Amino acid sequence: MDLNKEKYIILEIVPTAVDPKKGDVAQLSALKIDGIKLVDRFDYRLDKSKIKIPEILRMLDYDNDAFKYAKTTKTIINNFKKFIGDLPLLIIDNTYTRNYLSEIDNKKESVFKYLKLDVSDDVFDKLMNKYDLEPSNYLVDLLYEALIKEL
Repeated sequence: MDLNKEKYIILEIVPTAVDPKKGDVAQLSALKIDGIKLVDRFDYRLDKSKIKIPEILRMLDYDNDAFKYAKTTKTIINNFKKFIGDLPLLIIDNTYTRNYLSEIDNKKESVFKYLKLDVSDDVFDKLMNKYDLEPSNYLVDLLYEALIKEL
């Protein structure tokens, strides 16, 4: 895919469990990109009353008013499907992301392929060092900034 010329989605999912049958999407953030221009963003969280894992609640305790809240993962995913249409998805290629997106038929590619990085526990540290990026709570924004620098 030629990222300079095509429309695509970059996304990040924060789950409560690796398996969607045992957990929920606690947060889903995505950017709709046309070439390297940001067109729209999608920032949803599960209602905090539905998240029973204290570590996840602490991790998501920022910019609370910048997110839309939903009562179920199904609502988040259905709204996400409307947001993405048939655009290809650049994903953080790990097991849980693929699991939660399994019912979405859009083309999926690892965003790290375009950044010449491999998925690892410290990939975002490597990404920030490689592209001289400031830390951010929004991993999807870091990916976008890195893609701009790479392209």
